Amino acid sequence: MKSEADIKKNIEQFIMFLSTERGLSTNYQLLVRRNLENLANWVTKQKQIIGLKDITTDELSKYLQTRKKDGLASSSIRQHIVSIKIFFRFLCKKKIISEDVAEGLFAPQPEALLPKTINQEEVENLLESIATNEPLGMRDRAMIELLYSSGLRLGEIIEALLENLYLDEGHIRVTGKGNKTRIIPIGKKAIEEINYYLEKGRKKLVNSKSSSHIFLSIRGTKLSPSRIWQIVRDRSKRANLKQPIHPHQLRHSFATHLLSGGADLRIIQEMLGHADISTTQAYTHVDEKGLKKIHKKFHPRG
Repeated sequence: MKSEADIKKNIEQFIMFLSTERGLSTNYQLLVRRNLENLANWVTKQKQIIGLKDITTDELSKYLQTRKKDGLASSSIRQHIVSIKIFFRFLCKKKIISEDVAEGLFAPQPEALLPKTINQEEVENLLESIATNEPLGMRDRAMIELLYSSGLRLGEIIEALLENLYLDEGHIRVTGKGNKTRIIPIGKKAIEEINYYLEKGRKKLVNSKSSSHIFLSIRGTKLSPSRIWQIVRDRSKRANLKQPIHPHQLRHSFATHLLSGGADLRIIQEMLGHADISTTQAYTHVDEKGLKKIHKKFHPRG
């Protein structure tokens, strides 16, 4: 068909342009080609479209709506729109078409990725599965207790120092994003495990290279981000959780469980170190079912 031959010929020219003049990677060229060929196949089936000049903004919108109905994710729709936009800009510049009809296309808003959490029973199983009869077990249990008890970021747990730890008062001082310092409470169980690790385990890891970081590697140095990821992942596998978890999920779980227990969102914001309350509000969606149950049970109009 004329429309198919027309558009596919111009796709070939455009891909050649991306390769020779723009120097874009082969993978990117393949992605753009695939997106544009999907468009070409759809255009072929539209009786009212004879050639490229017959494609309007409305027709492009219809195509994208079709892709959305087919179940294409918002992120993939956005990729399609980028490919179409740069293609039609090229066609307009080469005077193959007189008007850039793709300019008016709008990408869908990114889907909100809600934080993944683990429930309180899974947290309990994870912690109870860590034996504390040797220094690394003591360290890992104390560290995971603190991650869950205080909702620390990965970087904050790495840089946590002995001089900023106040176990008698039950809090820790950390420096987070934007070099902002905050004081966070530590739960009773975390205090017990940290005390035990400091008394029995950490001293066996200390050597001449060691600094005052609370959690040390087997070489006596502070732990790296990848090592903490590995520790949490391996410990969650050994605990037979449904899926291996990462350190940030403990922070998410900390916030969600606080919210479930009735904590004020502003207090959670302070403890997490969020600059904007809207970031913390993500947890209200995570616990939406729990909040509905509470509302139904306790509200007079529930």
